[in-house]
Amino acid sequence: MDVRRFKADLYNLATRACVGDDQEVRLKVFGVADILVNLYRKNLVKINHSALELVCARSLIKQGYEMKVEHRLDKTLVCDVIGERGDGALIVEIETGFIPPEAALEPSAYARSRIASKIARYSRFAGKFAIGTTPTYVLDLPEFFVKPPRARSMNEAARIKELTDVRYNKPRISIFELMQARLHMVFLIDVDSANTHELDPETYVRKASAFLDWHRGTIGSGPSSVDSGFNISAGVS
Repeated sequence: MDVRRFKADLYNLATRACVGDDQEVRLKVFGVADILVNLYRKNLVKINHSALELVCARSLIKQGYEMKVEHRLDKTLVCDVIGERGDGALIVEIETGFIPPEAALEPSAYARSRIASKIARYSRFAGKFAIGTTPTYVLDLPEFFVKPPRARSMNEAARIKELTDVRYNKPRISIFELMQARLHMVFLIDVDSANTHELDPETYVRKASAFLDWHRGTIGSGPSSVDSGFNISAGVS
């Protein structure tokens, strides 16, 4: 563990991100960097994930949010980024596309399950929920979460529950949680330029659909709907 290297890297990134920002923003961004350095000392964070959190936090600080990173929500959940201001709290969960060795033979199903579970588990803790990702990774978002809750069906929820139950069963995600879960934004976090671009889910799905349509075609048709990609392009204008 090289704490000095980790701190130097985050400070360098914070300096690049804050070019042109006022002193108040800079102090808050470097404060977030210091929190992440202390967590690194405890072996609780890694540099690639922390860099994304820092760039995301800086964007939200400029929008007037008071920021926390790696914030505990309950006994089991710790969110990546949470911001609070007068109109309520916003949670951002970072999704990098990492696949653990135990899921090496079914990476697409694992990624879809993780994305769905994050939306269901974390969105109930804040007025707004977002997924943050890199410009080099395409989220396979279920159309289910793009729709407002009133437009969802129990059959759709049961299908997603079947998917999440494979990986997230302590406790299992309930149908009620799935029906109420919301995804309000997708944040494209570009560490290279130290900038964040916000998209509504409908726009993200529309821009990503060409690649995902091809991806679904490579999977093929199997006996179980869980093994195939979500048809997220249907019904999205």
